[in-house]
Amino acid sequence: MKLILEHIKKNFDKKEVLLDVDFAFEEGKIYGLLGRNGAGKTTLFNCINEDLEVDGGRCCIEQEGKIREIRSGDIGYVLASPVVPEFLTGREFLKFFMDIHSEKKERFQSPDAYFNLMKIAEEDRDRLMKDYSHGMKNKMQMLVNLVADPCILLLDEPLTSFDVVVAEEMKNLLKEIKSGHILIFSTHIMELALDLCDEIVILNHGILEKIHRENLQSEALKEKIIQALREE
Repeated sequence: MKLILEHIKKNFDKKEVLLDVDFAFEEGKIYGLLGRNGAGKTTLFNCINEDLEVDGGRCCIEQEGKIREIRSGDIGYVLASPVVPEFLTGREFLKFFMDIHSEKKERFQSPDAYFNLMKIAEEDRDRLMKDYSHGMKNKMQMLVNLVADPCILLLDEPLTSFDVVVAEEMKNLLKEIKSGHILIFSTHIMELALDLCDEIVILNHGILEKIHRENLQSEALKEKIIQALREE
């Protein structure tokens, strides 16, 4: 399976944000999407997720040698600023997602098994999410995406609200689930991308470019990435 972006363009009034994004993301890999603040990383995610209408090009999926349109349920999106229904408890929110994905119920674990996986304490599971911290809400976002199990997962700065221990747990979890999925991890932290991701792509001046890692030591690779982000 591949997620194919064909010459994606997106403008806001007269500002060209995505000029010509042409790339194929492959199954079984975590991609680190790097870019300076304002480069258009979130805009690109919103175009892939069809929250924004593109001004040119298209997003599609190649599967078993055939091209098809993106379907509902193909994409999961973990937002940098988590949005959860705060009038529900964590358990109610999780059960709601399990109910609406009942066609996958044969592979579901119990709600408490999912909470254990995400290290959500027992006393927090039945609390209203309005009382959750930013990091807790982010955990719930991750959790419901594990339940939905989309083939493509967009992660917009998902680890910034976690402490060091939880962030390391989340990194290990992402590595475990990458098989059979396409994970695109947006961040401005170069070291995090190099540690977690199989491939590095840079969004710069509206163009997406892959940075090849072959035969490059860590410092040389960092310098190559910095140089790419500096290019005018």
